[in-house]
Amino acid sequence: MASRLIHTTDKGLYCEAGDFYIDPWRPVERAIVTHAHSDHARWGSSKYLCSKPGANVLRHRIGADAQIESIAYGEKIRLNDTTVSLHPAGHILGSSQIRVERDGEVWVVSGDYKLDPDPTCQPYEPVKCHTFITESTFGLPIYTWQTNDELFTDINAWWEKNKKDGKTSLLLAYALGKAQRLLMGVDTSIGPIYTHGAVESLNQVYLQSGVALPETKRLSSMPRGSKFAGALVLAPPSAYGTPWQRQLNPVSAAFASGWMRVRGIRRRRSLDKGFPVSDHCDWPSLLKAVHLSGAENVLVTHGYSQILVRYLQEQGLNADTLSTQYEGEEETSSGESSPADSLSEPAADEVPE
Repeated sequence: MASRLIHTTDKGLYCEAGDFYIDPWRPVERAIVTHAHSDHARWGSSKYLCSKPGANVLRHRIGADAQIESIAYGEKIRLNDTTVSLHPAGHILGSSQIRVERDGEVWVVSGDYKLDPDPTCQPYEPVKCHTFITESTFGLPIYTWQTNDELFTDINAWWEKNKKDGKTSLLLAYALGKAQRLLMGVDTSIGPIYTHGAVESLNQVYLQSGVALPETKRLSSMPRGSKFAGALVLAPPSAYGTPWQRQLNPVSAAFASGWMRVRGIRRRRSLDKGFPVSDHCDWPSLLKAVHLSGAENVLVTHGYSQILVRYLQEQGLNADTLSTQYEGEEETSSGESSPADSLSEPAADEVPE
């Protein structure tokens, strides 16, 4: 492995030559942020740098007082002895890979990323490098995703059936990124779409950032006694099984997550349906991304890192694990919420039966 331009510290990934951190998990002087999910964008740092498309989302997540600078994708800036640029990661709105160059040596930190098409964000852009730091949230061969056409055919069929049966369709998905991607793919002619507050607040940020989402209504804005049979309701996983859900009865609940590829997880959560979809790479995409990077050295962070490393080593690459505090796609995530997302919705006793 080449001398490490970027290494792990107790505060996060650090580039000494540039004197900056990438997605630090503790407050630092200068943080470069790949994207606004809470395990990558944390409060308390003095200065933040992100992509221009992701600036509104990051502001929403870490607060109005944060000192945030944004640059266009591909724009190069000089930070001490390094040249830094941000490149589309295809994960969520504004997500970036961080390219760091010093004396002709190039490292790329992937952050979270996917290669699948997503109309809510700029598509993944392969970046050539000598060392590639990649996530591996779904780094097992069992994880392969459907095409978008197959996925939304399944979701729309489930919604149509529930409408015919007089039920509300409750679709659980992470509030930032996943929910907006799902909104762009469902058939809006089937019925109205309502949202939990955590989803709706982020929908508004996406709209302000120029993403043309379909029309939705915040559930809590509806008059007392409203009925939602035939409608689709998007909410974070934390809303499932809470008093808030009672106003939707009779309801069919589904979870849109990469973990739904494992049927036992769906059964354990007593869900009616699971849709295996993720904003992270599946196994074939991870391997393709490594190949497209042209990297001789690969460092693998969160997820099934040891398995991916072993496979890459068998393919002749110089691969190793890199310890971080990133979480990937949590099975029990509350939807990547922050205080600014206002998760609170009316309790059951505030909504007429």
